[in-house]
Amino acid sequence: MTSATSLAPRAGRHCHHVVNPFHSTHYFSPDLGAELAKTGIENRSAGYFAVRAAAMGAVGPGTVTATFYNFSHALVARHVPAVWDTVTPEAVLEARLRAADTTLRRLLGEQALESPEMAEAAELALRAAGAGTRYARPLFAAHADLPVPDAPHLAYWHAATLLREHRGDAHLMALLDAELDGLEALVTHHASGRGMSYLGVMRTRGWTEEEWAAAQERLRGRGLLDAGGELTEAGLRLREDLEDTTDRLDRAPYEHLGAEGVARLTEIGGAFTQAAMAAGAFPAELFGR
Repeated sequence: MTSATSLAPRAGRHCHHVVNPFHSTHYFSPDLGAELAKTGIENRSAGYFAVRAAAMGAVGPGTVTATFYNFSHALVARHVPAVWDTVTPEAVLEARLRAADTTLRRLLGEQALESPEMAEAAELALRAAGAGTRYARPLFAAHADLPVPDAPHLAYWHAATLLREHRGDAHLMALLDAELDGLEALVTHHASGRGMSYLGVMRTRGWTEEEWAAAQERLRGRGLLDAGGELTEAGLRLREDLEDTTDRLDRAPYEHLGAEGVARLTEIGGAFTQAAMAAGAFPAELFGR
């Protein structure tokens, strides 16, 4: 039974969807690659694994595969733990924060970064993230142990990171309960039209065409995918159930912020995200069908 909520339906989800891209800008930024190159990391996949896992320390490939969920373990093991022979997690976290700073300054400009709205967004997002729960949320819990940066735009970026990982950890619980493995989750998300493009998945997640086809066949066997690779009615219901379950497990930060705070964070967070997207923050070919 679902407990009562003060929020409008999907208000937390909508807020997350405009806050999360603010965090994600640095993953697609040349500034991140430049900063990581200074530490000795040249490979893009190694860099991604390092920057997102660094808050957990010098973890091994099993931990990264478990917490990232939809990457091929073979790809992870190719770079982890070898990346920690090149650089420490602490140095990676410092490089990541510098890259986020440079990226946001380039995309949004000094006026936006120093605006009252940026400070307000940071305050609201930090207040929401402070209500997040650590149990069974390894990536959120690890990032919650990191200090909050002083600059408002970096404080907001840090809070966006926390909110992203809080929902992400919740989503993995929902995927596991639905008995979708990492690749099946990618295939169904792609088929929904809301996930990464096929090109984006193959370029970044380390799966082969044969593995993708085998996952499609497993999903057809469960009645979730049709012969053309589209979601069936059952598949569509499953994807919506996954998001509803994730909403429920991710509700605490937004309940704590309250309906007015969530609406305000969605408004100003959306404006910053739209500005970043207009400035070319994300490569279009990696997303959508």
